[in-house]
Amino acid sequence: MPYETAIHLLDKGAVMAECGPMRLVISSFIGKIAQREMNVKAAKVSFGIFERTARFQDLLRAVHESVPRDLEEPVAAKMISSVISMGEPDLTPMAAVAGTIADSVADFLFDAGMTRVIVNNGGDIAIRLKEGASVAVGIRDDLRKESFSHVLSLDSMEPSWGIATSGLGGRSLTRGIASAACIAAQDASVADAAATVVGNAACVEDESLIRRDAVEMDPYTDLGRMKVTESIGDISEEKKQEAIRRGMKRARELMERKMIFGAFLSVQGRVEMTGFFRERMNC
Repeated sequence: MPYETAIHLLDKGAVMAECGPMRLVISSFIGKIAQREMNVKAAKVSFGIFERTARFQDLLRAVHESVPRDLEEPVAAKMISSVISMGEPDLTPMAAVAGTIADSVADFLFDAGMTRVIVNNGGDIAIRLKEGASVAVGIRDDLRKESFSHVLSLDSMEPSWGIATSGLGGRSLTRGIASAACIAAQDASVADAAATVVGNAACVEDESLIRRDAVEMDPYTDLGRMKVTESIGDISEEKKQEAIRRGMKRARELMERKMIFGAFLSVQGRVEMTGFFRERMNC
């Protein structure tokens, strides 16, 4: 089915690309000069990427173990690959959709000669940096808040970065209780999938915890009748720490496998982060 599309011009040369449920904010630069024309071109490219991926949505909403591994559409194939790398049998490729689309648009701009690229797909961010370029990324310790609590500084020691965040109050459903589970990886596709996994792992039982079937909260979800978190009341410091311990344990497993660079995890005001974030954070 065709999707309605729109391109909105934003400040500092950025553009917003809208296509169905997708909202991309695209920024690119050569040196310090914003490249509005290239951002508009990238927005048009994003529409094609989204529509091609949407053709496979029925397959991509199934658990990855039942999805064919030989899809010719590269974005769909990357979604599958990123989710498989997490080692979670009940995860669907949709866990990586936002980050994978952001990566594809960022790669288009980087390959076209941009020296600094930031593509933000609803908080799942693909960053590309040529030598000498840097970027500051705002981090929220609670996804229900508008303001940033921390700022992460990234430079061109890696040409490609991905930052993604999951948790209660985010646009995706979660099985955990994290206020925010933020992941840094080499691309946004893997970061997106990993944020889902770490956010899901950050959970404890509590009498105030309310879970519902995912489909009751979102009729279009790929999670079906899987139980997800609707809300949780204020919990004890011990339970906050236990949820963080469980989430960080999962994050460190992914770090040991070289899947991610690091993690930032928050539960009701209690924050823990790995060395990667601590060394690059301006609070």
